[in-house]
Amino acid sequence: MKTRFVLIHTSHAGNVGAAARAMKTMGFDDLVLVAPRWANVLRREETIQRASGALDVLERCRIVPSLDEALDGMTHLCATAMTPRDFGPPTRAPREHFELLSKGELQALDSRRLEGDLAQKAPPPAGIAFLFGSERFGMANEDVYRCHVALSIPTNPQFGSLNLASAVQLVAYEWRQALGGFAVPPGAPQGEPADAAQLAGMLAHWQQALVEVGFLDPAAPKKLMPRLNQLFNRAQPTAEEIHILRGIAKAMARAVQGKPVD
Repeated sequence: MKTRFVLIHTSHAGNVGAAARAMKTMGFDDLVLVAPRWANVLRREETIQRASGALDVLERCRIVPSLDEALDGMTHLCATAMTPRDFGPPTRAPREHFELLSKGELQALDSRRLEGDLAQKAPPPAGIAFLFGSERFGMANEDVYRCHVALSIPTNPQFGSLNLASAVQLVAYEWRQALGGFAVPPGAPQGEPADAAQLAGMLAHWQQALVEVGFLDPAAPKKLMPRLNQLFNRAQPTAEEIHILRGIAKAMARAVQGKPVD
């Protein structure tokens, strides 16, 4: 399935660069500008700076004079509009719409004619286009009317104004998640938990140090050491961490004895 982002009458060059960067972070690179304010917008310094590493998206970007040319080859059109239009397409949150799209349920849902077991699955679109209007005026009604859905990003009801590039980022993220998403990079490898003997040795070392600093009374130890034992069992320290803890115990004892701490 082809994915295209279409910016209509964009007036701020920086938004073009930031939109290209937002797209690339989600693995998309098909960007089309419809009659932007600046004919040389792709070469403007602000555009290049805001793209920040997504220059390949700008190099592939096309500028066309009309929306018809921008939508060539696209079969499923998604407007982005905060306010529902009279007689316009259904308004849905991106996540809701993409879930329906991935399940092939839009045909039956939108027609309202087929129910239950008779509902037919719609084939996936050959190409999906996300349309974004100008920063000042949003999308024109006639452009919204030709779309299959108006995507409305759920925002604070008292302040729903989103920067154009931010809206591109959110839609690109939701669409990438619907397509399967990217794996989160694994964290740094952790060492194996210390074995029982290493843990017992460290606790004995700490017990000795705690007595020397006066924190533990050997005549009335109460339950301090069993509690510390449970604490470290939950923490599952590694062998390296056990070494650090024993170093702390050694430093505590040397400090009490008036010896220099290594």
